[in-house]
Amino acid sequence: MKESIRLGAAFAGVVVGAGFASGQEILQFFTSFGLWGIAGAIAAMAVFAFIGMNLASIGSSLKSKSHKEIIYKICGKPIGMFVDAVITFFLFGVAVIMYAGAGSLFEEQFGIPAVVGSLFMVVATMVTVLMNVQKIITVIGAITPFLVALIIILAGYSVLTADISSAEIARLAQEQDAAAPHWLLSAFLYVSFNIACSASMLAVMGGTVKDRKTAAIGGAIGGGLLGVLILLVNLAMLTKLDAVSGAAMPTLALAAEISPVLANIMAVVLLCMIYNTAVGMLYSFTARVSEAGTKRFKVLVVLFGIGGFALSFVGFVSLVGTLYPITGYLGLVLIAAVIIYWVRKVAGGARVSSETVS
Repeated sequence: MKESIRLGAAFAGVVVGAGFASGQEILQFFTSFGLWGIAGAIAAMAVFAFIGMNLASIGSSLKSKSHKEIIYKICGKPIGMFVDAVITFFLFGVAVIMYAGAGSLFEEQFGIPAVVGSLFMVVATMVTVLMNVQKIITVIGAITPFLVALIIILAGYSVLTADISSAEIARLAQEQDAAAPHWLLSAFLYVSFNIACSASMLAVMGGTVKDRKTAAIGGAIGGGLLGVLILLVNLAMLTKLDAVSGAAMPTLALAAEISPVLANIMAVVLLCMIYNTAVGMLYSFTARVSEAGTKRFKVLVVLFGIGGFALSFVGFVSLVGTLYPITGYLGLVLIAAVIIYWVRKVAGGARVSSETVS
């Protein structure tokens, strides 16, 4: 169980990056739908757990070193080539968003120029990615509990001190930029873009676990944890929507309402979560195009880091609102492939069982 929890925490840590931990993703994908966003969070939790369980399990059975083996296994070669290319492209895109998020955080919370924050994050992720994958998993998983604790504090404070009516919530929610036209579609898009971006690292994580069942439980734990965090952040922002509307870092705005000290602690934890996702994305992207640990891999890590830094100047909020929904639509292909693979596996197991009985 310890191995499963470690894997689950690392999986959640990869997904919970700049957009999630800052509240910007949750605002666009869930809170913008008002109370329906709560139903969306519950739906996202179920899908996250199911997909995480299956991807980690397959990764363990294939001993994956990149997402390529899993994608070709569940999609077949023709569709697999397309999905592989899409995932590889967006791995780099999400790394760029993390660099932009770090810059935004440094500027908004500490008054330090965004370029300094982005550069700091680029250097930190490059240094980490040059380590071995087991150390990377340990580092990512170790930071997640701190975020969980802070989100529980923020959600508890927001709900207990709420002084906003449901009518006001509905009005303010409609003024937010929604990622999709319907709350359920938005929930699925949120899961799909996160799965599209985290599938590669989850495949590598699953590949390090010898026992397939242990990996599957870890994937399910990570998915369930993500769902709980989505629900808590969404509740916090719904009950304080008048305070967070328009903020680039909504959770930071919530923390500042409680205490300047807590805001600074939240900023550090946010930075750590941004770092988590940036490490996962840069490692997965580079491992897909070059074998990890080789001299070529190390050179590419540096080159891709520099390229990501240059592209991060587009801006954090605009990158989240543009790249993530597009990735979500493409990630639906991957989710569909996982579901079809699971149905075939279950049907095949039932057929074998019936033939054995007869």
